[in-house]
Amino acid sequence: MTSHRLSSGGLIDRSTPLTFRFDGTTFSGFQGDTLASALVANGVKLVGRSFKYHRPRGILTAGSEEPNALVELRTGARREANTKATTAELYEGLEAASQNRWPSLRHDVMSVNQLFAPIFVAGFYYKTFMWPAKFWEMVYEPAIRRAAGLGRAAVTPDPDHYDKAWAHCDVVIAGSGPAGLAAALAAGRSGARVILCEEDFAPGGRLLSDGGTIDGLPAAEWLSRTLAELSSMPDVRIMTRTTLFGVYDGGTYGAIERVNDHLPVPPEHQVRQRLWRIVAKRCVVAAGAIERPIVFAGNDTPGVMMASAIRTYVTRYAATPAKRIALFTNNEDGWRTVETALGAGLQIAAVVDARADVTPAHRSLASRNGFTVLHGSVSGVDGGKDGVRKIAVSLTGGARAEVEADGLAVSGGWNPAVGLTSYHRGRPKWRDDISAFVPDGAPPGMVAAGAANGDFGLGACLRAGFEAGAAAARDAGRNGNPGSAAVAGHESFSLTPLWHVAGKGKAFVDQQHDVTASDIELAQREGFESVEHLKRYTTLGMATDQGKTSNVAGLAIMAAVSGKSIPETGTTIYRPPYVPVAIGAFAGHHRDENFHATRLTPSHHWAAEQGAIFVDTGLWKRAQWYPRAGEKDWLESVTREVKAVRSGVGFCDVSTLGKIDVHGPDAGAFLDRVYINTFSNLAVGKARYGLMLREDGLVYDDGTTSRLADDHYFLTTTTAKAGLVMQHLEFCRQVLFPELDVQLTSVSDQWAQFSIAGPRTRDLLKEIVDPAEDLSNEGFPFMGVREVALRGGIKVRLFRISFSGEMAFEISVPARYGEAMARNLMLAGKPFGVTPYGTEALGVMRVEKGHVAGPELSGTTTAADLGLGKMMSTKKDFIGRVMAGREALVAPDRQVVVGIKPIDKARRLRSGAHIIPKGQTPGPDNDQGYVTSVCFSPTLDQWIGLGLVERGRERIGEIVHAHDPLRGEDYDVELCNPVFYDPDGGRQRG
Repeated sequence: MTSHRLSSGGLIDRSTPLTFRFDGTTFSGFQGDTLASALVANGVKLVGRSFKYHRPRGILTAGSEEPNALVELRTGARREANTKATTAELYEGLEAASQNRWPSLRHDVMSVNQLFAPIFVAGFYYKTFMWPAKFWEMVYEPAIRRAAGLGRAAVTPDPDHYDKAWAHCDVVIAGSGPAGLAAALAAGRSGARVILCEEDFAPGGRLLSDGGTIDGLPAAEWLSRTLAELSSMPDVRIMTRTTLFGVYDGGTYGAIERVNDHLPVPPEHQVRQRLWRIVAKRCVVAAGAIERPIVFAGNDTPGVMMASAIRTYVTRYAATPAKRIALFTNNEDGWRTVETALGAGLQIAAVVDARADVTPAHRSLASRNGFTVLHGSVSGVDGGKDGVRKIAVSLTGGARAEVEADGLAVSGGWNPAVGLTSYHRGRPKWRDDISAFVPDGAPPGMVAAGAANGDFGLGACLRAGFEAGAAAARDAGRNGNPGSAAVAGHESFSLTPLWHVAGKGKAFVDQQHDVTASDIELAQREGFESVEHLKRYTTLGMATDQGKTSNVAGLAIMAAVSGKSIPETGTTIYRPPYVPVAIGAFAGHHRDENFHATRLTPSHHWAAEQGAIFVDTGLWKRAQWYPRAGEKDWLESVTREVKAVRSGVGFCDVSTLGKIDVHGPDAGAFLDRVYINTFSNLAVGKARYGLMLREDGLVYDDGTTSRLADDHYFLTTTTAKAGLVMQHLEFCRQVLFPELDVQLTSVSDQWAQFSIAGPRTRDLLKEIVDPAEDLSNEGFPFMGVREVALRGGIKVRLFRISFSGEMAFEISVPARYGEAMARNLMLAGKPFGVTPYGTEALGVMRVEKGHVAGPELSGTTTAADLGLGKMMSTKKDFIGRVMAGREALVAPDRQVVVGIKPIDKARRLRSGAHIIPKGQTPGPDNDQGYVTSVCFSPTLDQWIGLGLVERGRERIGEIVHAHDPLRGEDYDVELCNPVFYDPDGGRQRG
């Protein structure tokens, strides 16, 4: 039996003992423990160090509001920093370590920071490290960075898997305490689809710790019956280990489900956590309330705990945080802890009650059990890393007293959990009767109930939750009979507000960030009167707990200093997530190679069989080249592919091009408005190259458009802009030109498309196309388009288009036939030496032919810059026409596309090299352009490229200097015609 474990009681499973390690020491616990409760049961009081002063800290609470008990959980790649021991479920072999200490928790060298407390006051980082200036980079910044942070993140990839899922319901409920359960009952009985989210591993909320009587039954029995009824409802889903952490637009809520965090390693093929996006018609926030501390000197001493937390550890976990407990309270609820402690056989040293009087029942309780009731305040705690020893009390009237105890329970009242209700910037309002902020201005469809709305009594919680659940179901259109609400006795809530007790020593408001009452007072004196300024200047509420236990006390202290009331002072609001969420959960399965979607071309598997080397092109994986045995590098493979196309025939999968069907009687007029050239006069059965501009007159995208019928056009876009062009065209259709009768359909995934190029292209096509089809130059001229039949009768589209400069056709088949088409081309082309080629060879041939692509369509070029200015129609209007005529865009010294080749044919040309006039020193004043695209040309047997150069067309034949500062290369190049190969176009038209 552990030193602080009760011999009986609690909700732990004593038949399942567990062992765990904390800071290298082995301890024992039971199934149903949290790490915090197991540490309490083993008598461990010191669990961490504070952020700034490295003061010893113990467990303060029993839930997700915990500011102190942050540990590193697990080891190796699964190590997780800043995990709250109060929410970490115990499992066999759990490994935990304290953090923010060196060399050990008990002997932390950095605790010397306490000696420098006069320096580390609020906003110290704005006032110190100013002199000498050169020390900032040399001394101050490195020291600050080394001291920053709390825990250590894992340095190797996370081995676990995560998931994301959607859920839809009528009513989502946050919290399964009395109010949440009552709301679920009412909504479920009404026929609503209900999701009940509970962050704990066991439903019940305060019923697990405080007990009570409901409908004449013990709370535990009522809870069991209620859960059984809810579980029997097919449309009610209870999600434990699930926290509703965010509220978003349209009734969407974020929730994190800790699926397997209670196990050492998730079972095979299971996820660690799952991120839920829940879409609900209505939301009931029954997240309860958080007990607030009272600020006094030494309130951070290990052994000082919230009164409700002590009840939780004793009642739920059968663990006793201390043997002799004192209570400091200003309200009726604190006395519950006295009754719980006495029932567990613990001693009560004294009760310090800030109220003027207590009930006769409490006086009788004190008399029967031999403890004193002191009216006044705790002004200080004598203790250290080993816990509380003595408590100093300032009595009403001015006298002082001292109480010996090894634990102090503190109850300063309750703060409704308003986080979820304020995520849409709804500011809570102040209620004097409970001295707390309650929800106000919640998002549409959301209502708070129970303690989350300031109703702290058990009966009030049950009633409010039931009414909220029934109303939510009705609002969602479910009108079944909810029955009647459960009944519990009335509970009084008497409170005398008390926020801060003056005394000697540091009194901590935000225990994680070491923000003291004096820090808040200093901030106010220095002019930071806004609560938002106070928050940022002092870091109050900016720790991992988001100020759940500190914000209201801090605001109250500020109000007292400034002479205002708390509602006049105001409050900050919260932002999601309500609790920390693993980054992996936001990513889900989208990590590593699955970080984004992967798109495969229709011939991908065939290409892989051919040994293709693939390259990522946006989301696509495209064959970059096809190596053959004996080829020593990529250049040799690409050179072979280019030569094969130039001398024979080859094919390339170009299915990644964007493909859009444009239908309607106004299709031609629509295209005239988005392209710089005219398409309404394009003949059926013909294709035309087109260029579209942005509204600012710069080039947006290019591609070919074919007219398949009077009211049907088929256009292609670049691979990179496929989705963006579709969005752009839809914007034009719906917003700019709604009067036009035209419809757009993206068909990029419906068609597999192959470019077949080379002088023997017709020979290959004749082997696969129906012999009745006329493929002659006269029967199928350049830029012709028509539907043809393959041998076997399958209809395909054939386009006489060339990107390589050779005679070429592009053949489009339904995507499901893509792989079969690739195999058919290889088989039919075998007699002609057909060669598949990849994107590298495609790029080489386009540079040789002088075609522009992505590097030239950079978003900074005009049609004239690309040599396409004559395409711009002067007879119609189109997007970007007016702006394209701006003075800067038609200036004679603009950088325009030219060809570039090194004077030394053995020299490699580099993309990105800057063009400098020969004989001048490289620099910004002499920079006249840069190389955009380069390749080794097997046709010319040298490196060539395209570039953007000032007045480039006027300077053809000029020798200039290429300066590459990144690689340290300098060499001379010649500016030339960008069309290196077949400038007359005879080969592609032949």
